[in-house]
Amino acid sequence: MAVRRAALEAVEDVEPAPLRATIERHIQGGSTVPGVFTLHGVRAIADGSTPTAAADGDLLETVAARAAGVQLIYDGLRLTRQLAQDEPWLDGDGEAADVEILAADVMVARGFYLLARTEAADAAVAVVRAFGRDQTVRRETGDPAIDRNLEADVLELAVVAGATVAGGTASPRLREYAADLAVTPFPDAVDFFAETDADALSAMAADGGGTEGVTTLGDQ
Repeated sequence: MAVRRAALEAVEDVEPAPLRATIERHIQGGSTVPGVFTLHGVRAIADGSTPTAAADGDLLETVAARAAGVQLIYDGLRLTRQLAQDEPWLDGDGEAADVEILAADVMVARGFYLLARTEAADAAVAVVRAFGRDQTVRRETGDPAIDRNLEADVLELAVVAGATVAGGTASPRLREYAADLAVTPFPDAVDFFAETDADALSAMAADGGGTEGVTTLGDQ
């Protein structure tokens, strides 16, 4: 899948190799819903336009980078959440746990790097800050319902990253609609989008902005 491939390419220079292998394992083993939803955000704003391959090469590369950025931030925070709840250090496997938490940090950092000079940069920072607050509350209350906030926030980030890729906007209504779709954990992307109304997403986008003449990805 394009999203997973782009995310893997974004970390291909990570050293040492065992750390990179840990990162790749988590990217390959997780749901790609956040990255694919970014692509759906582009399509919603573009109202189904498709690219001409030569003219839109730069745009396609930009879309892929944004999708990978959203995906990596989610994968990193998802792993951080898992480690915080499982506490593998208590089982005596501290060295492996240290590599896992470093892998999570690297994924989030690479995701930030990919989104740093985009309109989604502030939204990415907001996701990470909210995650930190939510995990504090989670530890204090033990309420598992709080976990869903990460998936909701990441889907909002995805529509912001996707909608703004060619000058569009993500309206509050579109962001709210995206957040309402969140489930924990995300299922396989194929299953998730089989239950998602693409027409409704486009309608939400039409209500709150858009672009003229935007071209975007024809295939995931």
